[in-house]
This record gives sequence, structure tokens and C-alpha cells, in this order.
Amino acid sequence: MLKKIIFMGTPLFAVPVLKSLYQNGYPISVVYTQPPQKSNRGMGFNKSPIQGLSETLNLEVRTPKSIKNNKDEYNYLKKLEADIGIVVAYGQLLPKEILNLTKKGFINIHASLLPLWRGSAPIERSIMNGDKQTGISFMKISEKLDTGPICNSYSLNILENENAKSLTERLSLLSAEKILDEVDLILEDKASFKLQEASKATYAKKILKSEGKIDWNNSAESIIRKINGLYPTPGAWFIFNGERYKILEAKIGNNQGNYGMVLNDSLEIACKNKSIQILTIQREGRTAKKAREFILGSSITKGSNLNNV
Repeated sequence: MLKKIIFMGTPLFAVPVLKSLYQNGYPISVVYTQPPQKSNRGMGFNKSPIQGLSETLNLEVRTPKSIKNNKDEYNYLKKLEADIGIVVAYGQLLPKEILNLTKKGFINIHASLLPLWRGSAPIERSIMNGDKQTGISFMKISEKLDTGPICNSYSLNILENENAKSLTERLSLLSAEKILDEVDLILEDKASFKLQEASKATYAKKILKSEGKIDWNNSAESIIRKINGLYPTPGAWFIFNGERYKILEAKIGNNQGNYGMVLNDSLEIACKNKSIQILTIQREGRTAKKAREFILGSSITKGSNLNNV
């Protein structure tokens, strides 16, 4: 008898997983994703990456604003009598009454080695924390956030100077590769779920835009981790003479000076220890530029003090 799968996901991270299931013949009965969002310019709406892919594949898509206390969605899922739900960065917490509507439960792919970095920003937090390793965890969803029992975890080394965009892409591809085996194990009742060690839990709280502000009195290493962890959004930034600048790419330098000072014409900035060499920078409202090009027409020059907001 053909199995029925519910898929729930929203961002690009979830796209390879859905594509992998579809291309390998797994029957997706319905896809849930976040509703289209207003574009930044206020003209029209942008569909989520998962909605775009689902429509291309002619899969049924549902986009409720909230799945909690939603009788229409509850009745729809109950009538579906699905075997399993697969959740990948959906963006909504599933209430208990929904979790009970599939035969094998709802399985979440979380981008960390649980119980480390429970929460909404595990990739960013792992980089900002200076972790050397991360991974993905296949977890049965329970009522509390990211606390359910784990079926399997797969680790991945964080590369030197790697940013959140690159790490997200690698974890997404790893998820797409491993999802097939995990679904088979669960549907065949061969999966073994183990409780998380709650005492080892850490939390990856939502990233606030204000966290991106650079304090030049911090170490060069911590500033680089912030730049990498917050790339591409919301980004690490500073304000100079009333204008905001976002640093997109940088590396550790070996020069020293008063923190926040531009040390040379290559846009090297002194930190608490050492320095950072800016490689790519973006002035607010402008296109990103390589440091060498940027400094030609910029008011930020050798000797500038970036603490001058």
C-alpha cells in the first residue's frame, strides 16, 4: 500500500529535501509552507521557496497563516490519514492535536547536533560561538521546542572562515541525502529513538538585527565570527558619520592599533587584539564592493576612526 507523506517547510534550506523525496518516488500528499510575504518594496507578494518548488512539481500546497487552533487544517489532515510528517524549517510550532494525526508522528530535521543549539538560529549561533563541528538531527517532534527523541544525527566540520550561507547549503544537502534512509527506517518500524540529554542543552535564540553591530573593542576572532555567522542576513555592521556599512567578508589581520582605527589603505581595522582585513563591504543603499574598489571613493580612509558614529 502506498504511503502518505506530509511535508512542511519554507526556506531554501528545505528545498533539496523536498526535491530528494520527490525525485526518489516518495509520495508527497500535501505540502505546507508559510504564506507569501510582502516584498521589501511593498509591491506584490513573494512565495516561499518551498511553495515555488511545490507548484513546479504540481504538488498540493497549503499556506495557512497559523496551523494552531485551525479547524479547517485539522480536519483536512485528519481525513488525509497520513503515515508520516516531515518538517524542515517550517516556521510554525505544531500543536499536540496536529502531532497526533499521522501514524508515525512528525519528524523534524534540525540543523544542529541536538541537544546543542535548540531553537530558531542554530547555524548562525554555532558559527558565532566558534564551534568546530555541527550537523543535522532527525527528531520526533514533541510539544516543547526541539526536545523530542532523536533517531539519528550526522556531523559536519565547520570550515575555516565559513559563513552561514555556505554552512546552510552544506547542511541542506546532507539532509537531502540522509532523509531517504531515515524515512525508510521509520516507516518500516526499524528506527530507534533516544531521549535527549536535557542537561547538555544549549539554545539558539532568534537573531536580532541589533546583534549585528560591531564593537571594535572585541577580539578580531569574535568579530570575524559575527561577520560570518550573520552573513548574508541580517549582517554585521557599523555606523560611521551617520551611515551604516555592512561587512560581508573579512579575514584576520596581524596589525595592531587603537581599536576602531583604519590602519592602512587596504581597509584593515584595529580590534582589541590583532585586526580584521575587510574584503567585501556594502554601504547602506549601495551595491557591495571589494575593499580596494570601495576605498577609492569613500570617506573611510587610513586614519579614520570607525567609532565615530
